[in-house]
Amino acid sequence: MTKRRVVITGMGAVTPFGVGVDTFWNSIIAGKSGISLTEAMDTTKHTVKISGECKTFDPEKYIDPKDAKKMDRFTQFAVVAADEAIKDAKLEEVDIDPYRIGVMVSSAAGGFKTFEKNHKAILEKGPTKCSPFTIPMMIVDMPSGRISMKYGYKGVNKAVVSACATGSHSIGDAFRTIQYGDADIMIAGGCEATICDVGIGAFSAARTLSKRNDEPEKASRPYDKDRDGFIMSEGAGVLVLEEYEMAKKRGAHIYAEIVGYGQSADAYDMVAPCPEGNGATKAMELALSDAGLKPQDVQYINTHGTSTGLGDIAESQAVARVFGDLTTNKNLYVSSTKSMHGHMLGATGAVEGIACIKTINENIVPPTINLDNQDERVANLNYVPHKAQKAEVHAALSNSFGFGGHNASLIFKEI
Repeated sequence: MTKRRVVITGMGAVTPFGVGVDTFWNSIIAGKSGISLTEAMDTTKHTVKISGECKTFDPEKYIDPKDAKKMDRFTQFAVVAADEAIKDAKLEEVDIDPYRIGVMVSSAAGGFKTFEKNHKAILEKGPTKCSPFTIPMMIVDMPSGRISMKYGYKGVNKAVVSACATGSHSIGDAFRTIQYGDADIMIAGGCEATICDVGIGAFSAARTLSKRNDEPEKASRPYDKDRDGFIMSEGAGVLVLEEYEMAKKRGAHIYAEIVGYGQSADAYDMVAPCPEGNGATKAMELALSDAGLKPQDVQYINTHGTSTGLGDIAESQAVARVFGDLTTNKNLYVSSTKSMHGHMLGATGAVEGIACIKTINENIVPPTINLDNQDERVANLNYVPHKAQKAEVHAALSNSFGFGGHNASLIFKEI
């Protein structure tokens, strides 16, 4: 069976920089940090007091107030990002069979805030004080459900949960859905809102978060020898994936083509990555094979690059194994935009996919900020330190790796 081509015709984002793809892109190209002292919760008893909050986000500017109150924050993010992507793709102007449009916008954690709030109410006032909206607000598939209800999309509708690989797996699975003819258009991406006592407390207990509270903007420092963990962040990224011939026929603006998708498992540890980066290596190799590309055909890699000790080393060595290092491949640019927007968990792969597409469109590579003293244990690569670099980028790869050893790699290409 001939696989159908799939292109990107719309993009939407909610990030710590604000609402909108342009706001996100302009911020990361300028090397701006979205990390600051947390205001959404009382951090007095927490050892971690910083995060990547969407501080300017007001759901009632975009969603009917009555509906907004029945949505957890992660779903609000998803609905707003999807609205931007759908309008960007001009889908509302086209007569399309609703059963041929699907939604796959997922979250790694779901409604942590809703769970926390209602659990507290039960403990303090009894089980009858639990909101009847608790379950539909907290379950991870609700963003897909809400988006489909708003727009009347009746095709494939589900959520993918694979920790921090969730956003990339959602886009990849949506890509496959169109390739194999189960849909013509998919709204795909990820969303997350875990800046709360449970989210910060649990990840802090796992010793994964940075405690550089006195310098929030400098706390996320992938590949730097002084890194001490990642920064909890929140937001959403949503893409409109569309079958190429349909997009071309209706005159849609095409940002890029998605050409490769690779998946693997470390089968190693609940939290730590395989030290040799074997799973990451395999995911990238499979993505290249799926795309029919050679390593030298890819000019930019947006790494998972979380700013953790083991993860940065393992991934960088895997990248060098597949694509070569600066001694053999001087045309490869590698950066971690998490240095600016933090780790958005289930949303991060989708937001970083947008960064890859914009890099291809604009021929400028976003930087890895805070890379002051490169760890000698990471591979010898061009990590684009501090400032964006101009470069001709025809294809870009995005890596996402999740707790449990879940690995996903996506390749986007100019068209």
